[in-house]
Amino acid sequence: MESLKKEDITIVNTKLAKQSVIATSLGNAMEWFDFGLYSYLAVTIGKVFFPEIDPSDQLIYALATFAIAFISRPIGGLVFGMLGDRFGRKKVLSLTLIMMALATLSIGLIPSYASIGTVAPVLLMMARLIQGFSTGGEYAGAMTFIAESTPDKKRGFMSSGLEVGSLIGFCAGASLVTLMTFLLGSERMVDWGWRIPFLIAGPLGFIGLYFRSRLEETPAFKAMVKAEEEEKHRASLKEIVTDHWKPLLICVGIVLFYNTVNYMLLTYMPAYLTQELHFGETKGLMLLIIVMVITMPIILAFGYWSDRIGRNRIIKGALIGIVLLSIPIFMMIGNGNSFIVFCGVLLLSGLLAAFQGTLPATLPSLFFTKVRYGSLAITYNVSTSLFGGTTPLIIAWLVSITKNRMFPAFYLMAVCLFGLIIVSCFVKETAGKSLRGCQPIVEDPDEVKEVLKNPARALWWKEEDHEANMVAADERSHGIKPKKGKIYG
Repeated sequence: MESLKKEDITIVNTKLAKQSVIATSLGNAMEWFDFGLYSYLAVTIGKVFFPEIDPSDQLIYALATFAIAFISRPIGGLVFGMLGDRFGRKKVLSLTLIMMALATLSIGLIPSYASIGTVAPVLLMMARLIQGFSTGGEYAGAMTFIAESTPDKKRGFMSSGLEVGSLIGFCAGASLVTLMTFLLGSERMVDWGWRIPFLIAGPLGFIGLYFRSRLEETPAFKAMVKAEEEEKHRASLKEIVTDHWKPLLICVGIVLFYNTVNYMLLTYMPAYLTQELHFGETKGLMLLIIVMVITMPIILAFGYWSDRIGRNRIIKGALIGIVLLSIPIFMMIGNGNSFIVFCGVLLLSGLLAAFQGTLPATLPSLFFTKVRYGSLAITYNVSTSLFGGTTPLIIAWLVSITKNRMFPAFYLMAVCLFGLIIVSCFVKETAGKSLRGCQPIVEDPDEVKEVLKNPARALWWKEEDHEANMVAADERSHGIKPKKGKIYG
């Protein structure tokens, strides 16, 4: 075990750390305002761009266009992730924000099907692909930035602010759509009103860029750049896949259940309430807005407690809750009584909040610093594209062909049972510990002495690093050319 010196420990300015969290979360809110608009306008977009399709199938076509964005998300994750590990988190996050704003703005400018025919849905798909490409680098980068900028003992609480930012973006988008639907009515929303929320994206993008331009690069990335071996060698995609395959697979499994629940609630639920349960569009959106507002402090509470009792306990508790309660929840949602529907949606949202309060700190901890952004972006977006983003489309299709409204419950139960196995067997508890490949980060100089008393706990990841280098030494002894620099470090 390498020794730990006082100068190795980073003392972060609490005020600056909070500013980093707020600025990153606000930028994320802008991004998810843009991305979320589509889900809240899915029914209207189906009428505008697919008017010749049978009305019962318009939602499926609109959700299929929503899912198309997830084709480009892994590509965006690969490109922006590798760039973020080479040139810094801050620069890439500014680029993804501007790209999203311009793509969303362009959707509001696309002529309708009635004006230009089939070219309209083609242009819509192109804009959605650009949105997906941008999102591929956004969320993983934001998670990485906050995790690397916050004290070890408060990482759960401060990282949970990222998800609050996402919900603020979703709420802002949903509130705007709800207000406009109420003021204009469905007919004028189809005619021209749907464009206004998308046209607002441009100005919001520049506001988000202003906040992000004032950020400092993360301490972990700056420390990595200064290291001599990192200057000589940067991890390639091949090395990420071959040397880090185990955390890659674990991350895919976690993101699978996380985003299945996430997209079930935030993307599929508005359309489910409108199309399947025949709620009015305004009524369904208002219900979800109220639920999201109530959920925000719950997310922060889970983040706070995750720093104290551990993140894995909270995650496993929520997974068990979903497995046991999915059928009762969807029975409540299908009841028809507004209050009972509200309680069912709120219960599902509360269980999702347990993931939102813990996973933004858990996921970055799976990877070492020099590959964190790239590995997280690739796995997060591949898993989201295959399993999360397709959830609304798959569920809408299954409900349509089976006429069984309980299919969403069965789907959630299966996914979360799988997630419980992953978390229980393969995820190490990292609450209060440094990130892999990072020296300890504290907010109070008095904590330095405490950390120095137990260097083995502070540098718990060194054992993994040592094992990896032993493998490299073994390869060298057998005549296999070793890779430059440390495998993990």
